[in-house]
Amino acid sequence: MIEFKGSHFERDVILRAVRWYVAYPISYRQLEEMMEEHGVEVDHATLNRWVLKYVPLLEQEFRARKQPVGPSWRMDETYVRVTGTWKYLYRAVDKAGATVDFLLTAKRDRKAALRFLRKAISGSGTPEKITIDKSGANRAAIESHNAGQDEGIEIRQIKYLNNIVEQDHRAIKRLIRPMLGFKSFRSAAVTLAGIELMHMIRKGQLLPTGEMRPAQQFYSLAG
Repeated sequence: MIEFKGSHFERDVILRAVRWYVAYPISYRQLEEMMEEHGVEVDHATLNRWVLKYVPLLEQEFRARKQPVGPSWRMDETYVRVTGTWKYLYRAVDKAGATVDFLLTAKRDRKAALRFLRKAISGSGTPEKITIDKSGANRAAIESHNAGQDEGIEIRQIKYLNNIVEQDHRAIKRLIRPMLGFKSFRSAAVTLAGIELMHMIRKGQLLPTGEMRPAQQFYSLAG
């Protein structure tokens, strides 16, 4: 159970604000206005602190209850602007479109791709095959992983099969756009984790889901 003691606001108010920010394409200023319309006066700086504090805790709870993914993955990366420069969001989905994992990195190279791959395998197990585009860095990362294994991951470089993950990027980028860029790498990483978390909930990746709506599933992570 996530602890909310010490806050001047009720648990439900905090959770609602955090969910709205990671679920919809809005800025903190717009969220501040929305909260005021619901009778809650809270400034945008406090809203930002809530996201940075509670998203990592909610993500931790989600990962403990995340539905297993399939053994055939699609791996790719997309761009995210942080402090005026482009950073790289590595992402993978299985062939059904379920999110495997994600990782924000400063660089786009073999080391970054390998770090993401190891994170994804740590959380979801080793896949049988991974489909990538023409990225040499991604291929090199998988080959580096395979070098130390008895049975390696099959690599497929077939662009049209990667359409699933490329389409999935769009759902994330649509929410990022109104945020007008991130002011720090940590803020970007945490906010993206919240966006990915809500995206996975909407895909039905939280167990058990029962008859709960996505919003209720999000709130249930707090215990």
